[in-house]
Amino acid sequence: MAGRRRRRGAGRAVLAFVTAFGALVGAGLAGAAPAGAVQKGGRVAPGVTYEEFDIEAARGVTHAHVLRVDLGNPGVRVDLLYPGAVAARARVSAMADTQGAVAGVNGDFFNITETQHPGVEATGASVGPAIAAGRTLKAAVPKGQRFGPELPPGTTTEDVFGVGADGRARLDRLALAGSVRTAGARLPLGGLNQYALPVGSVGAFTSEWGSVSRVRATCGTDTDRAAPCSTDTYEVTVRDGMVVSAADTPGSGPIAAGTTVLVGREAGAQQLRKFSTGEPVEVEHSLVAADGVAYRLALGGYPVLSDGQPLPGLDDTASAVRTAVGIADDGRRVLLLALDGAAAYRSGLTIAEVAATMRKLGAQDAFSLDGGGSSTLVARKPGASAVSVRNHPSGGAERLVPNGIGVFSG
Repeated sequence: MAGRRRRRGAGRAVLAFVTAFGALVGAGLAGAAPAGAVQKGGRVAPGVTYEEFDIEAARGVTHAHVLRVDLGNPGVRVDLLYPGAVAARARVSAMADTQGAVAGVNGDFFNITETQHPGVEATGASVGPAIAAGRTLKAAVPKGQRFGPELPPGTTTEDVFGVGADGRARLDRLALAGSVRTAGARLPLGGLNQYALPVGSVGAFTSEWGSVSRVRATCGTDTDRAAPCSTDTYEVTVRDGMVVSAADTPGSGPIAAGTTVLVGREAGAQQLRKFSTGEPVEVEHSLVAADGVAYRLALGGYPVLSDGQPLPGLDDTASAVRTAVGIADDGRRVLLLALDGAAAYRSGLTIAEVAATMRKLGAQDAFSLDGGGSSTLVARKPGASAVSVRNHPSGGAERLVPNGIGVFSG
């Protein structure tokens, strides 16, 4: 996807944005918008602006909140907002203020509930890969284990929005590459800090995971999230390159630095039972980009627009409050969109309309993030040292989410 794009020049991209944005806002304001729905906005920080406006959608007027981020400005960058652990959640505003961001939106879909598995703790962990400040946090769960709407044809849980070490934004795929080695065996690694492991695999959990129980990783199957939890599991703890303990069921609690907990299910569990206390073990893992890029930021979701064209098969029937990120000007500009969840606007957009909206705003590529009650956009007001929530979350208050995209300036 990222490697097959035909890029436009900066002048053409800016002209397209100005023309399309003017048409979009004009059409929205000309419609029967709810009282008080007026276009407004302004500068958040050098290289970062905010605006809000109405959109006439198939199911009625919705209200959009948009951040425009100039990555060409040397003082501007974007990075992952997250609460310090993969299996943890926090409000977007709290994460932004803690990390010093001037603006941001919510991020990936996540393990929000475990009603299918009574007694199993929902982890709050995100679906897709995650990289923060160049540090790998996690890999993607199997496609059948994801939360969120059905993926567009041809997309996977490995799809990411990312910003490379070159400072350019792009869409890509990040696959897990890793292994577990002993003197007599080499096992492929099936997961890294994931709330769901592939059937028959071995997954690694590090200090990045947090303290939440690892039992959920052995529930469901690659095609059925609601399938029962595996009855054949095993866990091995490796510290400083040596097996120090083992257990029949996955445990919980913080994992110390320099320690890796290996969790196996079915065939993976059977392999781990062969490990002995004191045995040397080497665990390797990395996320490999389809484009070969080193990423500073990456998070999951799914693509909806590629090289200015909507992906085939995008849903055009189900409308909802949405969050999305767009890429313009050959990756030098990022557009962050969150719809308003107030009752007057809650009809929202279909995914097909999200793609069309991002294209009208000047994006060449766009990526859908978690929506509904998760949709949140925050930004500092002039002179403020903390962010404010600019949209109205549809649940009446900010939802706790696992990550987001933070905008940093200065």
